[in-house]
This record gives sequence, structure tokens and C-alpha cells, in this order.
Amino acid sequence: MKNKYLFLAFSAIIISGFSSCKKYLDELPDNRAELNNTEKIAKMLVSAYPTNSYVLVSELSSDNVDDYGESNPYYDRFSTQAFNWQDITETNNDGIDRLWSGCYGAIASANAALNAINEQGNPASLAAQRGEALVARAYGHFILVNMFAQHYSPSKSATDLGITYMTKPESTLDPKYQRNTVAEVYDFMVKDLEEGIPLINDASYSNSNVAKYHFNKSAANAFAARLFLYKGDWAKAVNYATASFNNSPSTYLRDYTYISTFSATFANITREYNSSGIKANFLISTPVSSAALNFGNYYTGSRYSHGAYIAGNESILIKNTPHGNYTGTPGYRIRSYSYAGANLDKVLLPHVSYQFEYTDPVAGIGYTHSVFAPFTLEEALLTRAEAYIQLKNYTAALADINLFVGNTFTSSLPVTQERIDAWATSFAYSTPTASTPRKKFNAEFTIEAGTQENMLQAVLYYRRIETLLTGLRWFDVKRYGIEVTRRTIVAGVPGPISNNKLVVRDNRRAIQLPQDVITSGLTSNPR
Repeated sequence: MKNKYLFLAFSAIIISGFSSCKKYLDELPDNRAELNNTEKIAKMLVSAYPTNSYVLVSELSSDNVDDYGESNPYYDRFSTQAFNWQDITETNNDGIDRLWSGCYGAIASANAALNAINEQGNPASLAAQRGEALVARAYGHFILVNMFAQHYSPSKSATDLGITYMTKPESTLDPKYQRNTVAEVYDFMVKDLEEGIPLINDASYSNSNVAKYHFNKSAANAFAARLFLYKGDWAKAVNYATASFNNSPSTYLRDYTYISTFSATFANITREYNSSGIKANFLISTPVSSAALNFGNYYTGSRYSHGAYIAGNESILIKNTPHGNYTGTPGYRIRSYSYAGANLDKVLLPHVSYQFEYTDPVAGIGYTHSVFAPFTLEEALLTRAEAYIQLKNYTAALADINLFVGNTFTSSLPVTQERIDAWATSFAYSTPTASTPRKKFNAEFTIEAGTQENMLQAVLYYRRIETLLTGLRWFDVKRYGIEVTRRTIVAGVPGPISNNKLVVRDNRRAIQLPQDVITSGLTSNPR
């Protein structure tokens, strides 16, 4: 940990407010003296979830998007800075300042609830609320440390700058803090999760739909599985992923038969895909965000897009897959959506739903929300498969992969180790001028050449499909040390190749802190 004391500016939470009017304030988000019963504490926990999202920044930072050139007018300085891994100085509802304040605001609510529970003697009647608060506190920090720090490293995280882990409400003006290391942040998160998850009780929520907007048992365990996967604790990743679907993943499979009935309209299918009634959705988030516009069937943000070239050579439209070859478009149980025209090249899956909240219907003004599921059955299943591969339990990994493939695609051959080996080795490693789904790994953990690497290539390919446009690919790029070079697509193929390359352990893999926070005294990330 750094010895220098630092200053942080945190935003206040106003439960009825929105991120567009948040400011950095050195005051508490609530009147804790009023948190004196179960109902009030439960209401406080509604605000223990970030009202802003990492999705747009992290997706633009990843290798899921290409530049379609300055002649495309549908972009802004914010998206240009995010795409090029520049320090982001522009602000909007997806800005890093809003993400920072939104996460710390949510953490402040969790801490206020925990403080109120402690003041009441930590009664058994509030155990479920305590569990939710602990897991929510860990989640806010998880987003922050994975956005604003280098990825967890067994050899470097003890000194890598993390973020400040807040374990109690702040009661002073202009407080002093230290910036914890990445390792310390992970230790705190693990402590909160190990204490909090056993306390969560789904019966504490009014109904199963309401539970989808809180850390229920499935969501909390899926979160823990992801955390331990990122940390490289493969056995715990397996155990928590298994717990997230109660060791019965087939009973949580997404009901594509129902969802696909809405496929005629992109807005409708994204809504139903992210519905609280879908069992495969473990947690639903409704942040104030424009991600659903950038990654929807709109011109918005189309300069930086997941377009036909990436889709056809790296991701969702490649015809040579580990589960067989296609002569036409791969047969998803929900269709992929391609939009092309002047200054428009987007290939999408309906993973993020655009919802507009009118504050004044007459004036037609309000807030743009991008609804998505941060934790799902599919991602938890692929997390377990990846952890099994790391443990060299290839038989178990293949079982999970086949369950995922069988439910996601309309037709497929059984995925076997031999088929994966043949698929992976049929591609050269991807280059900026010749994309393939096979990326060169530069991970800090050991990956054996041959079967293990090939199996990991397959599971990351399926993760890329499953998490497309939801921001998680950026963290896979960080985890595996995948290098990314920016390029411009011209007439559907790579044109000018930039000298802007994100290399292994590049300082820019840790997004720079908001300028207001740096100005207040917190050490900036190295550049």
C-alpha cells in the first residue's frame, strides 16, 4: 500500500435522483439515524447498486469494435478517447466520473445499511440484508478495481495501484484515504463475499422478479465465480459457479423458444432477453446509459462498431466453429441482426435493451437506460468450463460447453476435444490485417500449448459471443494479455493500420482516474 495519504471525492446518493445531476460531495448519502427498521434498511439497499455502467467504456476499449473513419459523423470525443485508450476527459452519463461516483455512491449506501444493522446489534432478523449489503459492497469495488487498475496478478498485484476499499460510512468533511493495492482490494472483496453469501435469503425479497434486481443466491454466487476466475483460483470458481445454478444448469437454460417470438423487432427482443421472468438472468441492471443506443439498431456511435468484418472473421458470424461448419449464417436460436448502409455497419445480438424513462412526457424529456443482465446462467456455465480447463478436467469442461452450445445454436455437432483441436489449429493467430478468432495469449498463468490452449481458445470464443456488447470482453482481453491494434475499416475490410497498439501490461489497461478525483489528491494511474 502506498504510504502517502490521499484525498477522495465521493458523490452523494439521492435515492430519487439520477446520475446526470450527481456531484462530488463530501457528505453522507442518507440520514443513518432514520435507518432503524428492516423496511428502511431494505429500501436503502435499493441504492446499493451503481446507477451508471461500465459497459460502453469497456466495450469500446475492447477488440470487439473497429473504427469506420473520420468521415463517419456518428461519434463524439468521449467515444474516441475510450476507443483509443486515451485519458477520458469528456463526461456524460457513461463517463468514468459518473461510473466512479456511481460505484462509490452505491458502496456508501451498502455501508450505511451495514452500519445501521450493526447499531441494532446485528440481529438475525437482518441477516439477509447484511448479506446483500456485503455482496453489493464487494461488487461496487469489483467494478472499480477492474476498470481503474491492472488485472489481478499473483506476482504484481501486491504493488499495483488498486482503488480505496471503503468499509464504513464517512462522517467527516474532506477525509483522508489511502489507495489500496489490487491484492488488498481482492482480499477485502473475498472477505465480504465469504461472509455475505451464506446470509443471502431469496425469501427476503417480495417476489422472484424483485429478487432479480438484487443480489439473490444465484447472482451472488455467479459474482463470486467471476471474481475467483479473474483471481485465478480455479477450484473456487468451479464451486461458486456450480452453486449459482444449484448444480443443475439445465434447469436454468434460457427459454429461446419464447424469446425468439419477439425477434421481428429488435427493441422487443432485447426487452424480453433481459426480462426478470427469464430464469437464466440472475441479476438485472438498469443504469442511466447510452450503451443500448451505441450497440443497438441506431446510427448512434456507428463510427466505432462491431461490424461485419469482425463478426465474420472473429466472432458471431464466422462459419468455422468448434461445433461444426456453416455454409450460411450460423444458426442462433435468437437471430443476429445486421445493419448496413451509408455510415452504418453494425452486427448485433440483442443483449442490451434501450428503455427511455420520461420525466416530462409532454416535453419528451427524460433518461436513457440501457438494461442488461450482468450475471447470467450462460456466463456462469462458461466460467465453470474455463476453470475446468485450467484444472485440466477437459471432460467436465466439454460437458458445460456442449450444454451451452446445444441451447444457443439451432444445429450443432457435439463439441469434442478433437474437434476443438482441429478448429483452433485451422487458424493462424489473428493480426490487424487478417482477423481470426484465435488470439495470442500472453497471460501470467501457465497455459500449455496444444489441448489446453485450444480449449481456452474455444471457451473464450463462446464467451465473446455470449457477452457481446455487454463490456466483459475487455476484462478477458486484460486477463489473457491479448494485444490489440487499432485499425480503420474501409469498404468492409481493414484499411489503414494504426501504430496505436495496446501491449501486454500496457499502462492504459488501467483506465485513468477521473480528473476531479486526481485533482482532489488521489494518485493517478501511471502513463
